[in-house]
Amino acid sequence: MANIAVQIHTIPCLSDNYAFLIHNHNTGTASIVDVPEAKPIIEKIIELDTEITEVFLTHHHADHIDGLPELKEWLSARQKTVKCKIIGAKADAHRLPELDQAVKPGQNINMSGIDGQVIDVSGHTVGHIALHMNEISALFSADSLMAMGCGRLFEGSAEQMWQSLVRLRALPDNTTVYSGHEYTASNMAFAQSLEDTNSECSARAAKIAKNRLAGIPTVPSNLGLEKRTNPFLRADDAEFQAAIGMAGLVPEKVFAKIRKKKDNF
Repeated sequence: MANIAVQIHTIPCLSDNYAFLIHNHNTGTASIVDVPEAKPIIEKIIELDTEITEVFLTHHHADHIDGLPELKEWLSARQKTVKCKIIGAKADAHRLPELDQAVKPGQNINMSGIDGQVIDVSGHTVGHIALHMNEISALFSADSLMAMGCGRLFEGSAEQMWQSLVRLRALPDNTTVYSGHEYTASNMAFAQSLEDTNSECSARAAKIAKNRLAGIPTVPSNLGLEKRTNPFLRADDAEFQAAIGMAGLVPEKVFAKIRKKKDNF
């Protein structure tokens, strides 16, 4: 799309979740990624005075879908001519709310006039999907790749999550990463416990602390910065492996070991 004009709003929900509203000024419509709770999302829709054409669900966990019934009811009463389409993973349809469009990894979709591609990011859950919108350099990764971290492995294996992260790491450095939780400060503390000589981590830690003190979200983040500082993206980096005493191990084993360390951190 030429001259696309999009604003993505980060919406705090519950105690530490985020939903995202993708507002396309060209079409005058918007889409939502995940619905932890309805009220703050509804407030943002009213503020923007826009219509919602799609809701994209990344995975089945309650803190990403529980607000959907209330949001759907409110939208149904408000939007008389525009129906909101619910999009989610076909592989997870049995444990997601009813879907209008069940999608598979690799599938191209359009939300509010913006093209995107569905990516398999199994690991945190099996069937977790992410959405990459290349024309606006945006990745909605929920609980797969997170700012300075990655999701806990509730269903998938370390091997699955590592492959998911490698898939996301291959995206362009200028990609903005919209992840699902405000976990960045604790993720950074863990990263620095592993490797305290990374100067870029130290600079990022100071910025994170300043933002949190001011109540500013640390999400979204920049993928290029994640590649250089996020330990979970660096399991195959020889310098990082040496710094954490795991030189020469295959990346999957390095990832599995640091993920277990984070679980007990």
